[in-house]
Order: sequence, then C-alpha cells, then structure tokens
Amino acid sequence: MEYTENAVNVLTVKTFKHIGNAWIVKNLKGNESIEKIVSLLNNNSKQDDLITIDDFEVSKDLLKNKISCLEDCCDGLLAIGDKNFPRHRGCVKESDKPVFLFYKGNIDLLDIENSNITVIGLLNPDETIEIREQKIVAEIVKRDVTIVSGLAFGCDSIAHKQALKGGKTIAILPSPLNNILPAKNKGLAYEIVEEGGLLVSEYYNEFKSSMELSNRYNDRDRLQALFCDTIILAASYAQNSAALWKISDKKLDSGARLAMGYAKNYNIPRAVMYDQAIDIDNPMFDLNRQLIAEQKDTITILTQKKLEEIIDKIKSKKLNNNDKIAYQTSLFD
Repeated sequence: MEYTENAVNVLTVKTFKHIGNAWIVKNLKGNESIEKIVSLLNNNSKQDDLITIDDFEVSKDLLKNKISCLEDCCDGLLAIGDKNFPRHRGCVKESDKPVFLFYKGNIDLLDIENSNITVIGLLNPDETIEIREQKIVAEIVKRDVTIVSGLAFGCDSIAHKQALKGGKTIAILPSPLNNILPAKNKGLAYEIVEEGGLLVSEYYNEFKSSMELSNRYNDRDRLQALFCDTIILAASYAQNSAALWKISDKKLDSGARLAMGYAKNYNIPRAVMYDQAIDIDNPMFDLNRQLIAEQKDTITILTQKKLEEIIDKIKSKKLNNNDKIAYQTSLFD
C-alpha cells in the first residue's frame, strides 16, 4: 500500500479529540512538519492536554500498525496536500470536504477532468426499472463517461454491472477495503477493480455501533455527490412512502434521498428517471415525483435528448477546462 508521510500525518491528526474535516481543511495545506502540526493542535484546537511531538509519533505508529491490515486489499492512501489527491466537484462547506481516501484500482478516475455520472436508487427495483436503468447507463458509458455508485443491492449494483459492459465504474464504500459491504457484493467489487475501475473508502477501521454505520452510509452518499458531474436517480421510495402506501413490511431506503439532497446543497446537477404515463402509481418512484414537484426548476426529467444534453455539457466543460490549463501552461513555456 502506497502513502506519503503527509497522508499518514493527516490521518493521525484526525485521531485526536475535537478534530474533524473542517479543522483539517482550515489548518492544514499539506506536508507540514510534525512540529508545525503539533503546534497547531495545541494552539488551534480544544485538546484536553498539551500534545507533545512524542505523543504524535506514538499515535502515528499505532495508526501505521492499524492500516497495515489493509496491505493486501488497498493500493494506497491519499490525503489533502498530496499531489494526486482528487478535487471534489461543487460548492462544499469545509466539514463536508474529504481530507483522505483509501483506494483500490485506478484513482485517476476521480480526477476533476474525468467525466463522472453517479447513478443511484432503491434496493429492490422492479424489472422494468432495471431495464430502463440499464439503457441509461449503457448510453452514458458509450460516451466514455465513468459511472459512480455505492455498491449497494438494487440500482447501485445494476449501474456497476452495466458499466462493466464496456465502461469504467467507481464504487464508494461505507466500510474499509478489507471488509467490503455488502459482503455479497465482494465479487462485484473485485470485478470492478479487475476491469480498470476503482473502490474508494474513507475508513480503515470497523464501525462500533449501528449508529456509526448509519453515519458512514451518509458520508458515502455525500461522496457520491462530491465526485460526480451529474447525479441521476433511477427510482426511490420517499421518506413517507411506508405510510402513504402501507408497505411497512418492505425495506425502504433513504440513501438515494440523502445523496440527491447533498447534490442539491453542493450545486451538482441532478436528474431523475420518470415517465408520468407509466410511473404515476408506482411507489418506487415516490422520491422522483417529490423532487419533480418541489424542485422542478432545478431537476431534470430524463429523456434520450436530455441525457445527451447532460453528457454534452459535461464533456464541453471538461474540454474548456483542459484548454485553460493548456493556455496557462503555454505562458510559462
């Protein structure tokens, strides 16, 4: 597993009390000396006791021992300040910005210049939803756009599997890379890497409670929005679907709802799969209908033409960015 001393230092900082992503973003630019980091911790955070350089080194050594268990299943660790640490999309508050990532596979797929579309949805889609989602993903990968999703059952798995038929896909996980969740999708995760894709996680240790796991899924949903140029909702129940349709015996998930909410907050373009003529009475499209009704000015209803426009816009933006970089570089030739 590859990592820089900077990456391990950033990871070590996160182990101290009262230190979150916002503190790291505000105080660290990357590659600070341990002396500088310890000074910042003592002067700019609410530590219970004064931290010494020895304290930091001990914590760092313990951390290296912990992440050594990832050696066989993780290619590397990147952190803020590292040369290849990927830039997120959108307008993001400091507490939501990622500060380190563990990865397996092609980390370049997260690059800001790579075209990425996230496709998400519920855990138990019906056959017609699956077929329609497959067609959308097939069209996306034809245009050399990478599919991002969360490796969950249902719509996430459909997106990954369809992307593997000629394209690349990124799976963002709520678990460490040595304990892939859900366990039944380990084979799919390995296939994603074998076919040139990527697995990403913010975690190296196991969760200690159901609440912590729930929070990790929320963080996974946030990354699905942060590392895409557009997010597409295939289908999902809404928060009130159980009461509305009296289907409390079914598993109703909120991951898609959270991811779409994050995308809205970050100003990431959003789209939904929906056909009024055939989906009006299907509870699996409750969230789609809700987003259309409440956010019609900021949500796109997918058609073939709209999908083409979304991809063209992403490609055009990437091309313009590359032109700017080339021009800026030429100034120094």
